[in-house]
Amino acid sequence: MSTSERLGVFQYVTVEKAELYRSVMRLFVEAKESFGLYLRPGEVHASLQDLALPEVEHALQQLSEWGNLEPHHDTSAVATIEEFHRPRWLYQMSVEGEAAEQAIAAYHDALRRPGELQTVALSDIRSLLGELFALASGPEPDAAKIHLGLRTLGDRFEELTSRAQAFIGSLQRAIDLRDAKLDSFIDYKRSLIDYLNRFVGQLLIATADIAGRLDAFTPELLGRMHAMAAEREVTDSLKVTDAQRRDAELAWQRRWEGLRRWFVAQHNTQSQAEILRRRALSAIPALLRAIETIHERRVAQSDRATDLRTLARWFAETESGAQAHQLWRAAFGLAPARHLRVDTETQDLWQSAGTTASTPWSSAPPLRLSPRLRATGSHVRRGRPESVVDHGAEKVLLTAVATAEAAQIEAARAQLATGERTRLSQLGTLDVLQFSMFQELLGEALTRQRRADDGIVITSSDGSLEIVLEPTGDGVAATIVTEGGTFSGMDHYLTIRDLLEAP
Repeated sequence: MSTSERLGVFQYVTVEKAELYRSVMRLFVEAKESFGLYLRPGEVHASLQDLALPEVEHALQQLSEWGNLEPHHDTSAVATIEEFHRPRWLYQMSVEGEAAEQAIAAYHDALRRPGELQTVALSDIRSLLGELFALASGPEPDAAKIHLGLRTLGDRFEELTSRAQAFIGSLQRAIDLRDAKLDSFIDYKRSLIDYLNRFVGQLLIATADIAGRLDAFTPELLGRMHAMAAEREVTDSLKVTDAQRRDAELAWQRRWEGLRRWFVAQHNTQSQAEILRRRALSAIPALLRAIETIHERRVAQSDRATDLRTLARWFAETESGAQAHQLWRAAFGLAPARHLRVDTETQDLWQSAGTTASTPWSSAPPLRLSPRLRATGSHVRRGRPESVVDHGAEKVLLTAVATAEAAQIEAARAQLATGERTRLSQLGTLDVLQFSMFQELLGEALTRQRRADDGIVITSSDGSLEIVLEPTGDGVAATIVTEGGTFSGMDHYLTIRDLLEAP
């Protein structure tokens, strides 16, 4: 059977009578779950009593044509030859039909699955890692218990990641949510903020603990665990080959690496747990801003539609057309052309003459023009133009200041980025600029250090410097003297290299 023919079993969910076909297929699924092999048309009709028997038989035949069901001759309860030759059918769900139902059920389960941040799953992962370490490091590891522990750990981790992805995907929709009931909307936002705060706190603690537990597994211990789990995976195969064992072991190694990348940063990249924590933290200010906006809108009730309705009411309350025109000019800022002199005298003349919007211009009173525009065609005042201010001196001063600052920064870089390995306690006295640069570089290095006894190699944010920070291990404290005071802390070996310097 070709791929297109196999996919044809999904036709029953897109046709006109899809609900009828889905109901029939669900009956066969329920029958299989109760270990029933076949169903007769009468049994299907008894469960779907609102349908006529011919309609049920037609649905069964159509599902058989699509490949969802397999018809078989029903030879039971036959008393005569005529009854034997009359078509009587038993229907069984085909392999393709069962696979299609499982796929559709998985699709609906994924849509209904709630997005959530599971703190309980974090606790379970910590416990499972502790149990696995105790089992694997024992003198006689139990392969069955290790395999069961790894499968449980994988299922719990997969549930944690899938629920977290669904929650993060729906978080922006929650931020943009607008509810007609503002009180319930604000309560929901506040509950969501409390929920995020609780999870972020739990995640921060659990990530450090889980990372430590993962580091406790040595390569030899992991190899033994994966080999035992792989052997258990292929035990029930008809003929076990070395290739099957290798594939199963590689699959377990990939799962373990995925778990490790989720909680432990790799190659100067953030872990998935850290990315999730940052995303949750960034959502909290966005939710607070949404609450503030809704609150301000509820208190002020100021928007364009409200303003226009208020203006329309004002227009309706005016006592004359003159007041309406005055309100129009005040509201929309429309004024006569600059060269027209519509003064009080002109307005009185129009009013006495009874001028309206429909009066022809030839019959209306004339408009008075500015004499200057009438004589010269321009309103520009004649005379010498104003002098342009010369900012040359200020530009020279700013250039000199910028050059001096660049020279100071370059001198500070030259003193720090020597490429030599030195102790922090041997740096000597630093001026304000040198200490500021040193503090920035030291801060970038320390934020990447996971444990106090680890060395770290990073690149500065602009990519021009390489910083190598190594603990001395002797417990000596370092004190750096600056113009603003002293800076103290644990001593380290520090190496700063200029990556832009020609080799």
